[in-house]
Amino acid sequence: MNNTCSGFKLIYVIVEAGRGSHIMEYARKAGAEGGTLYFGRGTSIHEHGKFFGMPIEPEKEVVMIVIKESLVNQVFEAIVLEGEINTPGKGIAFILDVDRVAGICHLNEHEFK
Repeated sequence: MNNTCSGFKLIYVIVEAGRGSHIMEYARKAGAEGGTLYFGRGTSIHEHGKFFGMPIEPEKEVVMIVIKESLVNQVFEAIVLEGEINTPGKGIAFILDVDRVAGICHLNEHEFK
């Protein structure tokens, strides 16, 4: 019995802390079913702060959305546009291939009937 499926992509977005929930909102409005949000640390060329001589690592929010290939472009474009990702210092977004997935195959069931 095959409990995995294909036909999905992973949208990965890294933004400053406090913006992750907005990114999820834009993704949902564009057709995403949900996603995962977690916290991270990191810097970019736009962040060069120090506090008492120690470098500051700004907090980030990371959003991961596993999504059907048929929806990936519209959701990604909504995230980039609404989240102003192309504005310097606002974040980064990219899409990764997903070979196989388990646990959300029901999202593709209507395509196989």
